[in-house]
Amino acid sequence: MGSVAADSLDRLIHERLRLGIVSALAAEEELSFGDLKQILQTTDGNLSVHARKLEEAGYVKVTKAFEDRRPRTAYRLTTKGRRSLEAYLKQMETILSEAREALERS
Repeated sequence: MGSVAADSLDRLIHERLRLGIVSALAAEEELSFGDLKQILQTTDGNLSVHARKLEEAGYVKVTKAFEDRRPRTAYRLTTKGRRSLEAYLKQMETILSEAREALERS
């Protein structure tokens, strides 16, 4: 294979739902749990598990508060998360570029 091996990709971000979370947060400064759930079309449990993994890795900051006596959980992408997403996207672009070149040669 070329210069970037697929196995060098950030496995934490590479999972579909986690990639969706960090991508959505890259586009918006902050999103609520409900917003993310709607954007990603997933269940509460699934979103919670994947968001927690990103939080534990330091990619996402979680803020819990009350709004009109109702709990509100908000998510933000951290600097570490943004850098990791940028590196991931750069690696994917390289992989795709190498694949296109290989197809053109064949």
